[in-house]
Amino acid sequence: MKLQKIFFASVIALVACSCTNEKSIGSLIADRLERSAEQYRLMAESLRSQDGKLPRTIDADGKLITSNSDWWCSGFMPGTLWYLYEYTDDENFKKDAQLFTERIDKEQYNTGTHDLGFMLYCSYGNGYRLTDNEAYKSVLLNGAESLITRYNPMIGCIKSWNSNAKWQFPVIIDNMMNLEFLMWASKASGDSKFKDICTSHSDVTIKNHFRPDYSSYHVVSYDTITGQVEKKNTHQGYSDASAWGRGQAWGLYGYTVMYRTTKNPAYLEQAKNIAGFIINHPRLPEDKIPYWDFDAPEIPNALRDASAGAIICSALIELSQYVDKELADKYLAVAEKQIRTLSSPEYFAEKGTNGNFILKHSIGSLPGKSEVDVPLTYADYYYIEALLRYKALKNL
Repeated sequence: MKLQKIFFASVIALVACSCTNEKSIGSLIADRLERSAEQYRLMAESLRSQDGKLPRTIDADGKLITSNSDWWCSGFMPGTLWYLYEYTDDENFKKDAQLFTERIDKEQYNTGTHDLGFMLYCSYGNGYRLTDNEAYKSVLLNGAESLITRYNPMIGCIKSWNSNAKWQFPVIIDNMMNLEFLMWASKASGDSKFKDICTSHSDVTIKNHFRPDYSSYHVVSYDTITGQVEKKNTHQGYSDASAWGRGQAWGLYGYTVMYRTTKNPAYLEQAKNIAGFIINHPRLPEDKIPYWDFDAPEIPNALRDASAGAIICSALIELSQYVDKELADKYLAVAEKQIRTLSSPEYFAEKGTNGNFILKHSIGSLPGKSEVDVPLTYADYYYIEALLRYKALKNL
């Protein structure tokens, strides 16, 4: 009888603990969404009168640095506003989301960049999802046509940067993130060419971008005459052979999306293998926010990259829905830890500080000495996306 009492007491304690933890993460997410909304109200207010300007980061004095619509990150701030409108149902967020989204309008005709998925799908894509505005659909389909002009059928990939003295046909792992846009375009237009390009790009990238441990190179360049790989390098990582933190995040997210949109089991396996590389890596810190590069020589004193953490977090939450329970629980445990870390004072900015960005401590390009240990728009975007995904998944 005594042992029985101890057993039941233990069960009750475990259940109580579970409920407390669940309530705690729910309360944390609700609080951070509200505080993020406060920050982005201030962000929007500071930029409404600045014609065509969008936030980029801050300078050494904490002053906001802006960009024009052709900057590859231009769609993230409008996208975050759409997410916050979805969460709050506040018409003022909708108005601001519309205002800043339409500042990117001309990029639908931009054939000089592979980043139209970031620029248009995060902004117009979320806008169309929430409003069914047919004008937004038109912009998106025009943008998809612009993006596929960069596809080379002999190579089987979408070109990232334009040819230069170093690379003939560079393809970066980041490019996986633009495929969700094209998969949407295929469904919205009924034209399979977009899907065909996505599957080709994904298949060639699996073949050439990944090492046996499922870490990825940053840049793979192809010979434009033979179509074969000519170089495997990095541009933003520590070395050609290193695992650049955000690059691993892009790959994880990209193949998770490709599985969702095609149900091709090869893409699910790729996503699971990339996730395994990341979450089982001996140099992934205890708080689950990666160093800017998994092979940075200054580890454990290397800088962290909040943007990589936010992207990984959002991807793991989605990927958890496509795997068995044991693996799902493992992914979600990491994602919850990332949410808690990014929501802590170490990373989450106080109201009115940090240039009105939400998160601190992201890395644009450390080798290029550009945007080092600063807030970045895409860190905010994927952080809010992760909070909303976790909230929906757990029905908080």
